[in-house]
Amino acid sequence: MKPAAAQAPGAPLLARAIPVSGESLPVVGVGTWQTFDVGAGSAARAPLREVLRTFAAAGGRVIDSSPMYGASEAVTGDLSAELNLAGRLFVATKVWTSGREAGIAQMEASMAKLRAPKIDLMQVHNLVDVATHTRTLRDWKAQGRIRYLGITHYTASAYAEVERVLQGGQYDFLQINYSLGEPESERRLLPLAAEKKVAVIVNRPFAEGAMFRKVRGNPLPAWAAEFGAASWAQYFLKWIVSHPAVTCAIPGTGKPEHMADNLAAARGPLPDAAMRRRMAQHYAAL
Repeated sequence: MKPAAAQAPGAPLLARAIPVSGESLPVVGVGTWQTFDVGAGSAARAPLREVLRTFAAAGGRVIDSSPMYGASEAVTGDLSAELNLAGRLFVATKVWTSGREAGIAQMEASMAKLRAPKIDLMQVHNLVDVATHTRTLRDWKAQGRIRYLGITHYTASAYAEVERVLQGGQYDFLQINYSLGEPESERRLLPLAAEKKVAVIVNRPFAEGAMFRKVRGNPLPAWAAEFGAASWAQYFLKWIVSHPAVTCAIPGTGKPEHMADNLAAARGPLPDAAMRRRMAQHYAAL
């Protein structure tokens, strides 16, 4: 690969199509686990408002939350309203409880907190009572209350069960962990998602910060410029989103400068298969 030309900050974000519909989503979104779980005070919310403003101004769309994430849904809904982002974001959240009626009540509460009369993507969080909620979500999709339905997990120990459920063929999205630090889902789950025409959202793209700790003190290799990476975050994210089965990665951040850095991974060239192998070998050797 030849060195990439510098990408202007305002360049469009790379996008991938949702297989079931053809709708395009930028390949880098934002997650709200921990970072958006703050109080109502303006000081706590100010940097998150700037994170969302930076995200939306660059063309970012996918924002992912859950009732498991404390105040994150309410903070996301409040800040989105303050920034007049209605209709501009692709809002994803989850159901995380057992029982049909409890699930319905929780999802309706999430819609109220997110100020969203319709949720773009509702996911069964960590497969909790997945059969029950899947029946509800199929009904809700038919009624137009949600646009897509999916399942999520975050650990390799659950992959066998995720694979079994995904084989049922009822889902539009799979959300799973995948990174240079946790690459196991590429063995069976990512190929299965591609086969089933299921979009993939990647969580834990930095393995909860462990990958940054691993590379601390190590300079970015000069050849990272060949695919336009100017930081370790961009190196990690470009490796993820260059997998053909991946639709979008959702790194979480509470810092606007990190949001801008993450979004830069969605601009310019992506590494090819040979470069991805080189990237993985280099990371493993550190």
